[in-house]
Amino acid sequence: MPHDGDAASTAPIFLGGTGRSGKTLVRWMLSSHPRIVVSRRTEMWPRFSGRFGDLSSPENLERCLDAMLARKQIAGLEPDVERLRRDFALGAPTYARLFALIHEQYAERNGKPRWGDQSAGVESFAEEILTSYPGARMIHMVRDPRDTYVALLDKGLRRAGAVGRATASWLSSVGLAERHAARHPESYRIIRYEDLVAAPGDTMRALCGFLAEAFDPAMVRMEGAHRYDALRAASPDGIPVSTAYVGAYRDQIEPADLAFIQRAAAAPMVSFGYAPDDVRLSTFDRLRGAVTWPVSRARMGAA
Repeated sequence: MPHDGDAASTAPIFLGGTGRSGKTLVRWMLSSHPRIVVSRRTEMWPRFSGRFGDLSSPENLERCLDAMLARKQIAGLEPDVERLRRDFALGAPTYARLFALIHEQYAERNGKPRWGDQSAGVESFAEEILTSYPGARMIHMVRDPRDTYVALLDKGLRRAGAVGRATASWLSSVGLAERHAARHPESYRIIRYEDLVAAPGDTMRALCGFLAEAFDPAMVRMEGAHRYDALRAASPDGIPVSTAYVGAYRDQIEPADLAFIQRAAAAPMVSFGYAPDDVRLSTFDRLRGAVTWPVSRARMGAA
């Protein structure tokens, strides 16, 4: 098993996938490992990569730093900006290197040799990331699109055509997952949320093998994550993870929305192991679908 000094054991870890797919849960599990710390929603690659021109220009570098530090998730990493400028001047003036230096400081302050980044949409930059960081690993979370949609509704996504936008986002993400995993089998790993919550220990052991790290039981207990304290205390094995939200959509989703998702995402749902439900639409549901489906299809095209 590689340890400090081996490129594979200090290479960064990137965590992507659609919203409400389990990324935060995996981030806490990874950050509970004694050698790994993962940042939260910095979105450095989607928001800042290439946006300020050539960073060998001091003016461009300062504009980039100002914009990045205006984002609270990056400011929260508390980078030493003067040290950052000095270190950046000693190597290639690339965005990838700038992002890495900020994360390396963060990992150092946490007393850990390996950093990771959980950011929405990071899977869209997989090719650039895997080229920029030798030995980097990408984890892509996938969850049943019906449960994902209901979870997004719980967060307030209730605009007209929301089911179309959510479905388009899911289709785009799983399409990237399949392409990247096929092209980079040694460095890109897909994890289904359902497998993680059903067997957290086994899933994280396998993931540690992929990351070339030793599995630590603290990962599934997440003892440093106080948001899980109540669940941990209530669990007989001290593991604050359950399958309670798998299939939760069945009691919450409108039949017309369920029919829309299953029609629009039929093939990839089956390929990821999500069997379609038998949907029986009432006259009211059909009328509702006649109104909402065109808007949802339009939202899919605009997403």
